[in-house]
Amino acid sequence: MPASSRDRSTTAAGLKVLGVAIRREPWVFTVSAVGSVLFGALTVADAWVLGWSTDHVVLPAFETGEVGAGALWAVFGLFVGVAILRAVGIVARRLGAGIMQYRMEAHYRRAVTRQYLSLPMSWHHRHPTGVLLSNANSDVQAAWGPVAPLPMAVGTIAMMVVAVAQMLLTDVVLAVVGLMVFPAVIAVNLWFQRVTSPLMTRVQELRGEVSEIAHESFEGALVVKTLGREAEETERFARRTADLRDVAIEAGRRRALFDPLLNALPSIGVLLVLVVGVVRVLDGDTDAGAVVTVAYLLTVVAFPIRSIGWLLGELPRSVVGFDRVHAVLEEQAGMEYGVSPAPRTAAGGALLEVENVRYGYDAAVPVLQDVSFRVEPGRTVALVGPTASGKSTLTALLSRLVDPAAGHVRIDGTDLRDLAPGALAEVLAVVPQTAFLFDDTVRGNVALGVDVTDDEVWAALRVAQADGFVARLPQGLDTPLGERGTTLSGGQRQRLSLARALVRRPRLLVLDDATSAVDPEVEARILAALREGADGATVVVVAYRKATISLADEVVHLDQGRIVDRGPHAALLERSPAYARLVNAYEALPEEVQA
Repeated sequence: MPASSRDRSTTAAGLKVLGVAIRREPWVFTVSAVGSVLFGALTVADAWVLGWSTDHVVLPAFETGEVGAGALWAVFGLFVGVAILRAVGIVARRLGAGIMQYRMEAHYRRAVTRQYLSLPMSWHHRHPTGVLLSNANSDVQAAWGPVAPLPMAVGTIAMMVVAVAQMLLTDVVLAVVGLMVFPAVIAVNLWFQRVTSPLMTRVQELRGEVSEIAHESFEGALVVKTLGREAEETERFARRTADLRDVAIEAGRRRALFDPLLNALPSIGVLLVLVVGVVRVLDGDTDAGAVVTVAYLLTVVAFPIRSIGWLLGELPRSVVGFDRVHAVLEEQAGMEYGVSPAPRTAAGGALLEVENVRYGYDAAVPVLQDVSFRVEPGRTVALVGPTASGKSTLTALLSRLVDPAAGHVRIDGTDLRDLAPGALAEVLAVVPQTAFLFDDTVRGNVALGVDVTDDEVWAALRVAQADGFVARLPQGLDTPLGERGTTLSGGQRQRLSLARALVRRPRLLVLDDATSAVDPEVEARILAALREGADGATVVVVAYRKATISLADEVVHLDQGRIVDRGPHAALLERSPAYARLVNAYEALPEEVQA
């Protein structure tokens, strides 16, 4: 694409982005634009006051040597009145522009966040967290950066029209001389668009990469410190931030050349007007007041030129930011929902059916193939298998974090895809292996938005074997846990995560190795309490320890994404050597190490 076409397309795309803001906030924009027009008109009025004062006060004073008090008061009143009204216009312009910009940023940040929450985990797996943070923060900010100078540019366009008209009415020749700078201004703006668009694109990309590296380093702080990788991580971050710095500085260099050129061109025009004006005054073709008026009006026109230049200078970055944000908002990977309510039956637990399920994070490499099993209401099933056999993927399918590529997952006969939004959460709760706690109190983390009493919270804590250590905390349920619950051990965090699931009284409880961080004795008490105090819920548990597996009513043995056997734990031990080796390995390993 030729450079000129790119310039026009960038400008057109940028104006379309601004059109989105105007359509969303029409009244705020109108108030701001009216204030800007008022400011512009009164700035032009200053030129008229200046010219009138020159012809009716200053020049007569030179001729007579006297200045009348009335004339002075008239000049003073005109200047003060214009200044006050202009100040009102400035306030309306800036307040409206600020409100409009921040409303647009807030709206799009909320929209991006809603989209993130609606998109399936399979989409999130393909997009780094740092880039997503950049989309919701710096890209949104870049997209709506031009909103701030927009009302000023609109108002100053009106000011420029009025100023040019007044220049032509005052002296056509001088006006034409002064306006000869306009083609040069247009050429400079087009050049700036062409040379900065690629840089702005790269800046936004690098911001996302810097954010991703920072997020990764913070999340992996324990690994970084324990392995002594601080210097390497610092260097990795420094290299990318240096790239961002260099590209941003290059963009700044080009902007630094653009602004002086934009400011110098109107000054050249003023100089030409003064030179031609002196000649015309000497020839008797015009008077001094006209020269002063046109010269001042040209300086007034310089302000609209600069404001429009500022606006156009922000458009490349705005277009890049908006495109990156809009790519997220237009993503069609969201899950389809039905209209069926949460299934309710007389039994406490839910009937779970998995039928011919196939799934893979990469369509060419399936993780699960032809998986089928059935869990009767109130029963407990253990998913057992070696690493990468598909156990956690299966729990993601049961909780509809992802949808199967083929097959069905049903609760009480209803396919999960047919449930209305939020309906699944009414009957199912998932406890992941990695427990996540919010920077809130114990009560806030367990209840997490559910309207439950403290007695219900304590009951869930007792089943999760967490009531003892919570009672010993300084403020009990009101104890703040800090970010990610860093004040607690891994086992304590897992037990609070389990209590969070139990307080919702789910009919299907999915535990993805949710007790891996607690000792076997506590785990046995938790599982026993679950059988007695989970209101007859159906339980699917990913398990490794023999003690945990033996408490299940049935075991589903997975290997390489397929069910290789299923049945009671004792029966599988007898008939399946592979299963026996797998579940006995955890008990045998310490003895082998000791030997």
